[in-house]
Amino acid sequence: MKYKKIGDILILNDDYNDLDELASKHNVKTIMKIDHIQGTKREPVYKVLYGSETETINKENKCLFKLDLSKVMWSKGNVNERLRIAKLVEDGETVIDMFAGIGYFSIPIGVHANAKEVISIEINPNSHYYLCENVKLNKCDNITPVLGDCLVETPNYRADRIVMGYVKTTHHYLKVAVESLNKGGIVHYHETVPEKLIETRPISRIRQAAGDRDVELLKINKIKKYAPGVEHVVIDALID
Repeated sequence: MKYKKIGDILILNDDYNDLDELASKHNVKTIMKIDHIQGTKREPVYKVLYGSETETINKENKCLFKLDLSKVMWSKGNVNERLRIAKLVEDGETVIDMFAGIGYFSIPIGVHANAKEVISIEINPNSHYYLCENVKLNKCDNITPVLGDCLVETPNYRADRIVMGYVKTTHHYLKVAVESLNKGGIVHYHETVPEKLIETRPISRIRQAAGDRDVELLKINKIKKYAPGVEHVVIDALID
């Protein structure tokens, strides 16, 4: 049986007969099944199998994340990447977190780094609500939540570091990201890419978006298998 525990809620991948026993064994109040995540707002299509409460608080990397699993997604696979980015942020940096969700990257930066400001942009009103809740929950006074489309909102700010923690259509947002990046700034660009193109396509897209600016590839960080022959990667690139 495949499952993941988020706070005191269990998410099942497979069917299971004795839900009472399962809830007791894992000490959870609710058991759910997430069919898939849909749309640009990353909203779950789900079924509640046991219990009724879908709001919980999940602890990860010494950070608290409040969320409602019937309204917003939880990306469990990026746990190491979230902490990696937080540890890269230098004192006094201004960071833009595009596609911020409930604060997957913003909150660890707020907790573990000493950034001047983190501008967290999210289009889904439900995710934005929980982002604001998590800013308060973790006492991160340097995080500024922004509700809106990254294409529209990102150009309103300038940053030393930009996190692009989304996949599938992220490359469509590279131009506005690069234009908002200060000289010598770093972009962390997520892409799902065929394995044979990992070394070429993502960095090529960054260079195309950067135009005449110099681009230095710092790292290609593999996150996980996205599909057969397709990898989820993060490209760290310095742009002058």
